[in-house]
Amino acid sequence: MDNEEYLEQILKIKIDRPFGSKHPKHGFIYPVNYGYVPNTVSGDGEELDAYLLGIYEPVDEFEGECIAIIHRTNDNDDKLIVVPKGKYYSDDAINALTEFQEQYFEHEIIRKRKNTN
Repeated sequence: MDNEEYLEQILKIKIDRPFGSKHPKHGFIYPVNYGYVPNTVSGDGEELDAYLLGIYEPVDEFEGECIAIIHRTNDNDDKLIVVPKGKYYSDDAINALTEFQEQYFEHEIIRKRKNTN
């Protein structure tokens, strides 16, 4: 499945790096919940990763809306942006909230193109 097909979909994600936890290799603290969409495969061969924004307590899983994709242009590993239904984050807010990890990668934020007809 093309990752853009996840845009504006309700997804159930599993959180394996909860808010406030420490990265096992790099030692930074996760300022957001971070996980993956079960039973998917991303460009890196692992399950498709997701940042959960708008929930500021550790959770094990969450069902929310995919509002954007961080497409890494120098790495083959897209990240979905999942939020509680009805919440919105600007590109600047997404960049600020994910900078702890995305600062090391060139990326663009992809959103659903609206029909202008």
